[in-house]
Amino acid sequence: MKKTATLLALPLTAIVLLAGCGGDDSSSDSSSTDTSTGTTQTEQPSGSANEDKAAAQGDVLELSADPSGALAYEQKTLTAEQPGKVQIDFTNDSPVGHDVVIEQDGKKVAGSSVITGSSEVVSFDAKADDYTFYCSVPGHREAGMEGTLKVK
Repeated sequence: MKKTATLLALPLTAIVLLAGCGGDDSSSDSSSTDTSTGTTQTEQPSGSANEDKAAAQGDVLELSADPSGALAYEQKTLTAEQPGKVQIDFTNDSPVGHDVVIEQDGKKVAGSSVITGSSEVVSFDAKADDYTFYCSVPGHREAGMEGTLKVK
């Protein structure tokens, strides 16, 4: 009987030991390899050099719709300090759908989707000039939901 118990214990012990040698799928390593292309991607921490580089390559402007649901932006004028890439971080926390369209000389140059309770980024290459931004939802621009973007 002791011999049978010992024989059963050996395979169980081997299984436990082998399971302990397995890899940990929840590794804290932030690198991953894409086997289809053979490339390695490394996640950058928040506030990294990549974000600093993006900010240095152009102006990042904040634009928000009135959170109460009024047909208005909280900013009437936006200013980019230099021509080139301009990024507008558009936020609409209101229950009313809004978007932002950037127009130069009557022509649309960029725009967002109509959003509610979220944010969206709009970016474009800007020349030194004055642009108009407005909400294209019917009736909103006519109610005064527009402003001026100045690119120096």
